[in-house]
Amino acid sequence: MKFKILIFILAIASVSCSSDDSNNEPITKANITGSVNLYDEGTTLLDDKSNMLVKVVGTNPLITALTNSNGQFVLEDVPFGTYTIEYEKAQYGVFKKFNFSHQEGPSAITDTPSLGKTSSTEITDLLVNIVNGQVVFSITTSPAGNNSNRRYVRYFLSTSATVSNSNYMYHSPTFTSQINPYQSTLTQTELINAGFTSGQTVYVKAYGESYWSNEYLDSDLNKMIFPNLNLSTTNSVSFIVP
Repeated sequence: MKFKILIFILAIASVSCSSDDSNNEPITKANITGSVNLYDEGTTLLDDKSNMLVKVVGTNPLITALTNSNGQFVLEDVPFGTYTIEYEKAQYGVFKKFNFSHQEGPSAITDTPSLGKTSSTEITDLLVNIVNGQVVFSITTSPAGNNSNRRYVRYFLSTSATVSNSNYMYHSPTFTSQINPYQSTLTQTELINAGFTSGQTVYVKAYGESYWSNEYLDSDLNKMIFPNLNLSTTNSVSFIVP
């Protein structure tokens, strides 16, 4: 009888040890949570922030989630590591967040991106004049900007005739156009500080932009990316740096 009791105790101990070993297995993955704010191409926050696709780039199979109406999402069972998080939705382009560290447990993306729709503003005319040693850009938009219908524009400069939103040496901030044509000025000093030299030919191209441009620094390309530009625009024009 004592022998049978001993066998029973050893069996229970074996099961208990096995259970403990299972519970002590290292955790290798956990959820990533976050949210987004979605806007129109201006400053109006949308009530419905659903159906933006969020991806964990580099996972296999690819881990994705859709935002709910409040803009919240849960990426489930993501292996620990450092990732690029990609946000994508029709009319919003693609926004990327690089080098997100997901380690040792559930993670939260605390800096909520504010993302706007792709611009509907087209550039229909672009003129450049030198006035008192300054470069004046005159940008005509369609629709026209006015006090009740603000439009947004951005331009890019390069020494290359193929200047574009992806081939540039300088990019302007986003400007708010409330008059047509909208005028913006660069001084000689600003051009020199941007890497241009006096007497050099510089090419410029302008695009319609959104208030929330969804811009981000692509760490792979070491260049700013502008997902919300309206690529329907006029040809580039050139000027000589004063």
